[in-house]
Amino acid sequence: MPKPFLSLRVLGLLLAVHAPLLAARGATSPAAHFSQPDAKAHSDLFVWTDTCNVYVLRNGETALLIDLGDGSVLDHLGDLGVRRVEWVLFTHHHREQCQGAPRLAPWRAQGTKVAAPEAERALFERPADFRKMQVRLGDAFTIHGSSYVRPPIEPIPLDRTFAGMDTFAWRGHEFWCVDTRGNSPGSLSYLLRDGTNWLAFTGDLMLDGARLHTWFDSEWDYGFAAGVWALANSAAQVAGYRPALMLPSHGPAIREPAQQLAAFERKLFAFERLLVRGYPVSSFSGAVQDNVSRPSAVPHLWQVSPHLFKFRGPNFFPNFYLILANSGHALVVDCGLLDEQFLDAAIEGLRAQYGLKQIDAAIITHMHGDHFLQAPHLRQKWGAQLWALDRMGPVCEHPERFDYAAPIQAYGSGVDGVRFDRLFKDGERLDWEGYHFRVDWMPGQTEFALCLTGVIDGRKVAFTGDNLFGDPADPAETGHEAMVAHNSAILEEGYIVAGEYLHRLKPDLLLGGHSYVMDRPAKFIERYRRWAYRMRDAFRDLIAGEDYRYGFDPFWVRAEPYRASVRRGEAVELTLHVRNFLTRAQTHRIEIHTPPGLIAEPPVLAGELTGEARGAFPIHIRATAAAKAGVNLVAFDVTRDGERLGEWFDCVLQVQP
Repeated sequence: MPKPFLSLRVLGLLLAVHAPLLAARGATSPAAHFSQPDAKAHSDLFVWTDTCNVYVLRNGETALLIDLGDGSVLDHLGDLGVRRVEWVLFTHHHREQCQGAPRLAPWRAQGTKVAAPEAERALFERPADFRKMQVRLGDAFTIHGSSYVRPPIEPIPLDRTFAGMDTFAWRGHEFWCVDTRGNSPGSLSYLLRDGTNWLAFTGDLMLDGARLHTWFDSEWDYGFAAGVWALANSAAQVAGYRPALMLPSHGPAIREPAQQLAAFERKLFAFERLLVRGYPVSSFSGAVQDNVSRPSAVPHLWQVSPHLFKFRGPNFFPNFYLILANSGHALVVDCGLLDEQFLDAAIEGLRAQYGLKQIDAAIITHMHGDHFLQAPHLRQKWGAQLWALDRMGPVCEHPERFDYAAPIQAYGSGVDGVRFDRLFKDGERLDWEGYHFRVDWMPGQTEFALCLTGVIDGRKVAFTGDNLFGDPADPAETGHEAMVAHNSAILEEGYIVAGEYLHRLKPDLLLGGHSYVMDRPAKFIERYRRWAYRMRDAFRDLIAGEDYRYGFDPFWVRAEPYRASVRRGEAVELTLHVRNFLTRAQTHRIEIHTPPGLIAEPPVLAGELTGEARGAFPIHIRATAAAKAGVNLVAFDVTRDGERLGEWFDCVLQVQP
């Protein structure tokens, strides 16, 4: 049983709601201080740690900084005898690297210049371009509409950018710029020549222990591992320099880079083989899509069994099954990726050839828009109700309130959400026209999913949505579909649950999404179940931290609604959801950082969640007359158990005049 939500003590209410934003954003961690990675060999190299490691290279009274963190380093440079900062070089755009940029204003007025990777220039200078109120599948830096970049909440003008093979000279020091994209789509490492050796400032390429800072930043596509390939290639580039010291953005300096980089590459090679789909999605998918069904009397409508129909055609992967009862009534399971005229013609054929009288309902297997794009048409023209699992209701009716991948609005069909006529509870039974079905929560590819099970034509069938595909007869296939954190797909609450569920169910036939029919799947299910545990263990081994889920899940702090509109002079209420994955109590302090003209009330949430608890807390964002019209980003600066993570999470507010 899930534990109930527990209250977080809202200490922010005791604070002045009009406290200056920059003061909050420049707050120094109590543990922040200067240290030296190698004082003997590099007496003028220092590191300051707040939301990230800020490296200070000193030359007399001047300095060059690599990354900036929350900007608190600027208040302490005098401790090193530094009076002037000539350059700030950003390794990448993530907010915890650069959230202190507004504090540079007086320094920039005195000549400080800022540089960053050319590949991420737009993320620094036009951050609002990468947050949209209406998302589309092809939006830049998204996974089917869900963003994997974390740009600053205010633009950061750049004085210079670097490409992957540029050089940069500063006061007798020579830096080589190396493209090390992977944890960020355009990140650079700065390799500082030191005689015959190199110091490598590598951002979030790799942390000490051959670990990854976060996975959700490297998840660039729908389970095809582009970010993993980039990480491995970048690690190999840095390894070629044989650096004496590797200086990452988080954690301690890496003292044996060669050994750790080699170990990191090996991890990534093994990880990629587990991550990429467990069936031939891009090559032989049509060959293994269905070896069971046969043509019916209706063109291109095939029969899986006497009472069960689906579509089939070359390079044709729609979402549609139809169960036809002897009474002439029908149930549809999923309805998407279909031309509506083609669909109507098939339904008319069923009426003429098989006695179809009425489509009672369409049951939608999961939240992705491609599974119910034509469901509103089915309701409007054919009178079908739309049914789903209760937890699917909010994310399908108002997908704009969330930041999950593949919402229905992203398909640009004009349908921005769907209201269901009936919502089932987990385990609820459905007796219909002599059939006895059960609707179960079965996550996997996404948390918001169901499995419909029952006996049709003497066989136990399971409608499994997009959880697994492939050829059960091929012992090399594990069957898993895309492993995407932005689907809300934590393994322990996703594919592992699905594997165990199907293992217990022992179905005779799997009816997957996109027209996949999988016969005699027992051994296939067992391979799938074992893969889920191996995938979880690989994430545990790869991601740094006490619990891998903090670096895996992009939603353990999230605002609902994720997208909202507010008029100047008015306020909007959000709910901030916070989760503790650990079995022990955990403290949180979350500062709500807003751009000029937006004011958060309260500005800070602070308190404790008991072990494995979730909390939900109200926040009001008020738009003043000074608020910028259009899209604005609001960030949540998280400190967890005393560790300052910075502005990991955000939400989007559209200010209307």
